[in-house]
Amino acid sequence: MKNVFYTAVLILIFTVPPAIAANRPTAEELLKENLTAVFVILNKQSLSPDAKKNEIERIVNPLFDFSLMAKLTLGRKFWPGLSADQRERFTELFIERLRNSYLDRLTLYTDEKVQYEPAVAVKKKVQIPTYLVSKDDKISILYKFYDSSSGWRIYDLEVQGVSIIRSYRSQFHEILRSGSFDDLLAKLEKSPEDQQ
Repeated sequence: MKNVFYTAVLILIFTVPPAIAANRPTAEELLKENLTAVFVILNKQSLSPDAKKNEIERIVNPLFDFSLMAKLTLGRKFWPGLSADQRERFTELFIERLRNSYLDRLTLYTDEKVQYEPAVAVKKKVQIPTYLVSKDDKISILYKFYDSSSGWRIYDLEVQGVSIIRSYRSQFHEILRSGSFDDLLAKLEKSPEDQQ
């Protein structure tokens, strides 16, 4: 189950942003286009693992609202009480954790294919159900987009019904209930390997 989570989060983090166009693509078009581009990069035999990581990391930022994701993980209970410096430092560490935790998971990709179901409008947001299909497994992944001033951006996803944001929120709130914000920052500053 842990590998399933890592695989899905990798897709979340490393999807390629769209080209800027006069006619903005729908969230569904955007996701299909960019997941296809991700798999093209991952399947390039001529690229070293580091080159793949660098190429994907270079193009990832515009599609995901990492700052909003960081804010959502702390929620209304903790985010409003932070200073501007604390918010900035937490956001930096949260983004770094997402990237560093899953960059090395690129080797998990072999012959997986993505199946799409029709997008579902939820108020002013869009959810796109997909399945990551391999010979041995079928993993459900629900991508959640909102319409920002710069276009559709992903703010969360659910893997087998488990929200990435809710999962992190649960972890962070547990730390903050029994410790301080500095304790949370200290844990985020450690690599995932150091915490195992």
